Amino acid sequence: MSLEIKICGINTPDALDAALEAGADMIGMVFFAPSPRHVEHATAHALAERARGRARVVALTVDADDSALAEIVARVRPDILQLHGKETPARVAAIRARFELPVIKAIGIATQADIDGLKAYEGSADWLLLDAKAPKGAALPGGNGVTFDWTLLAGLSLATPFMLSGGLDPSNVGDALSLIRPAGVDVSSGVERAPGVKDPDRIAAFVRAARAADIEPVDAIRNPARACAASAPYANQTSPAS
Repeated sequence: MSLEIKICGINTPDALDAALEAGADMIGMVFFAPSPRHVEHATAHALAERARGRARVVALTVDADDSALAEIVARVRPDILQLHGKETPARVAAIRARFELPVIKAIGIATQADIDGLKAYEGSADWLLLDAKAPKGAALPGGNGVTFDWTLLAGLSLATPFMLSGGLDPSNVGDALSLIRPAGVDVSSGVERAPGVKDPDRIAAFVRAARAADIEPVDAIRNPARACAASAPYANQTSPAS
């Protein structure tokens, strides 16, 4: 299965066109007012129609209730819902059943305990998105430009495919994909020039780097020392996009 590449936080036609021209498989739009990437429904509808048939449209929400989700589904017609809050497995399953759309459930990762909790979501989500756990006091649950220790994923076996997120950018996505083989990668702040402002050149560079690395063999299990060395430089990286 080829790698899925998702460019998240799309909020303008220029950003959308850059993602589509680069060959992104998914584009994400954020429906969370505190985020600098938040989009209103009318803007999101226009962007979704522009992307229709060229990339799958993902609507990202944070602990949204059913009425908020229903309005997004009706007005934007996303292909996928992404849940980036504290939704329980039961809540994820209920949303998936009610709206009859595939669901990506984002889960913050910092320690082995977080990895151990992933299996609770198997069967309730179509993908798990493994993001760096938000730093203490962060206003946003994601998009903070922080990575986590990728060696935690060495040998990870899940029935549900997972996507890798958290602090990825054109310079490190190749390292990540040389260590593990997720079903997809997700980037937001790593392809921005300022919070919420996408950089077309960085989008293109990210997609090129991810596609190039996707054909290389994975060596995390064979060479754990390399895995530690590759992830360590980014472990505490922060971004103004937080």
